[in-house]
Amino acid sequence: MSERDAYIEKAKAKLEQWNAEIEKMKAKVDEAEADARIEYEKQLEEARNRRDEAEAKLKELREASDEAWAEMKSGFDKAWDNLSESFRNAMARFK
Repeated sequence: MSERDAYIEKAKAKLEQWNAEIEKMKAKVDEAEADARIEYEKQLEEARNRRDEAEAKLKELREASDEAWAEMKSGFDKAWDNLSESFRNAMARFK
């Protein structure tokens, strides 16, 4: 497996983990009282938006040519770190 393929697989695994966390959030939203539900829905939407942004970045990386991949990887790393932090913040507020 190439470094590129391994990197993409690692990012996909992280996205799958985020999807599982979002499902847990959704279950809490479904059980929440009306007042809490509004706040939970906002946080759930924020987490979904961050996940969607990460999926879009991963798609760009996956479709990049071999030459562009090395350049895109550093930009992706920075974007991924920012998205990860935003996702963690959304999850932390949810608990």
